[in-house]
Amino acid sequence: MADIHRLVPGDHALFAGMLDVFGTAFRDTQTYGAQRPSALYVDSLLENPAFLGLVAVEGTKVVGALAAYELPKFERERSEFYIYDLAVSEGHRRRGIATALIEAVRALAKKRGGWVVFVQADHGDDPAIALYSKLGRREDVLHFDIPVA
Repeated sequence: MADIHRLVPGDHALFAGMLDVFGTAFRDTQTYGAQRPSALYVDSLLENPAFLGLVAVEGTKVVGALAAYELPKFERERSEFYIYDLAVSEGHRRRGIATALIEAVRALAKKRGGWVVFVQADHGDDPAIALYSKLGRREDVLHFDIPVA
């Protein structure tokens, strides 16, 4: 089983491995590889407690990754945790790595007084939908991207 590691400032190689996993899994190496952030930006991001970067490592290779954000709520003193990206390298799927990454977020959310962990899945992404259905309750919502003016 892979070891789950929360990224901290200085984890530049593991951060790059996370981007590699996302780029390959999502077939979007342009977004995740073309203009990678500087070490200074990465360290600043990883210092931010609202950002959670988790990687699953086997040996020295990143085989799974999860990026999440803590969203403090305004109506109550609690937070929601949003899993923004989650992927496992093709040769390492169906071995519990994605579930282990989600469980790590759940544990951290509980420790911080979080209320819920949520994630979205695309229509047709049956493996993701099956995983998330196993772990939580499905809500049918619409997602809109609104361009910045």
